[in-house]
Amino acid sequence: MHFDLPDLRLIVAIAASGSLSKAAATFPVAVSAASTRLRAFEERCGLTLFVRSSDGMSLTPAGRLVLDACQGVLKEAHQLSDTLQELKGERRITLRLAASTVANSTFLPAALGPFLADYPEVDLQLAEQGSKAVLRSVREGSIDIGVYDGNLPTDDLLSLPFRNDRLVLLVPRGHALIEQRPALLRSALNFPFVCLPAERAMQRFIEYMAVRNAMPLRVRVRAPSFDAIAQLVAQGVGVAMLPEAAATRLAQELPVKVVMLEDIWATRELRLCVRSWEGLSSHARQLLSYLTRDSAAGEVTGERA
Repeated sequence: MHFDLPDLRLIVAIAASGSLSKAAATFPVAVSAASTRLRAFEERCGLTLFVRSSDGMSLTPAGRLVLDACQGVLKEAHQLSDTLQELKGERRITLRLAASTVANSTFLPAALGPFLADYPEVDLQLAEQGSKAVLRSVREGSIDIGVYDGNLPTDDLLSLPFRNDRLVLLVPRGHALIEQRPALLRSALNFPFVCLPAERAMQRFIEYMAVRNAMPLRVRVRAPSFDAIAQLVAQGVGVAMLPEAAATRLAQELPVKVVMLEDIWATRELRLCVRSWEGLSSHARQLLSYLTRDSAAGEVTGERA
């Protein structure tokens, strides 16, 4: 059966206003033209959608079902129009992502690059937050996708695998901790540390774990990046704790060594979280698919943790 989108919009407008004349005024078209369009639609489908009375127009049982279908089609048509505009570059899309220091500095750049190359209409706002703050931001809707420590409960959020993360020690060549490989954080706390700024999410976590060992970090200097930290470690300023991926790369470039940690908490699963799959925009769904491509599960079906 043939129908046009104006037919569906007219049915929705009549149902909302309860009046043919009021619905016609919203287009605007003459009442007679609106009446003719509605009558032709009802004749084509062989159904009476509205009961006409002196008080206005109300939906029949069949009309209620048709109204629901009309609203669905119009929603899909609106989404298609938006998508076409976005793909033509006529409309910019902004996605919001929050993640820990480790994810932002190691795993996300490689994962986000292909997505941004494939979707030039998208702008990305990337924030650094601790895992608890990430979960809170996703629940509040202030970000679209979060990356968090998988050991935390997510309750009602949709949780998906992302990457496995391990913290290690970076020490100068010839350092005493090399003989203890693998080492415990408690052993490293006897030495001065080269650290990230105190406000960085990963640094807050490291200092929290040190306090749990009843031996606060001896912070000798704070540096703004993993590369700067590694250069200071190479010069014997102190030891550092870094993500394994970053530490391994830096150990190939500088006179430093990686020392694995025996502490159970040093190995963590990073996971993605969203409020719901259905609530994501089409671009956010695509981003989520790109981020899960190299995960252990690799499927955007997920689980609720």
